[in-house]
Amino acid sequence: QVQLVESGGGVVQAGASLRLSCEASLRPFGGHAMAWFRQAPGREREFVTGITWNHITTYADPVKDRFTISRDNARNTVYLQMNSLKPEDTAVYYCAARRMSVTTRTSDWDYWGQGTQVTVSS
Repeated sequence: QVQLVESGGGVVQAGASLRLSCEASLRPFGGHAMAWFRQAPGREREFVTGITWNHITTYADPVKDRFTISRDNARNTVYLQMNSLKPEDTAVYYCAARRMSVTTRTSDWDYWGQGTQVTVSS
């Protein structure tokens, strides 16, 4: 059974940084694209960023130049470095995986983690 386990969320003030991690039990991990989505209260889940097996990245406009996605295929882990956090970044952040390329559609992704809460206070 595939498991994606996120960690690293928390409560921070605006302008601070956080690093999220997602460890996946996928085999082979390197054969999957990985992504981070987020869902704020009362809103739909939205794409944040994704990374292909060969490290090509895609970012949503609101997080460009502030967030960085990376992956360590030897550790079966994907990371999300979040800098200059804003109150509007407050959401549950989900890790996702799929066999093909990165897409921004939630329905295209096959595997999901349970989510980790990120709260940014002003």
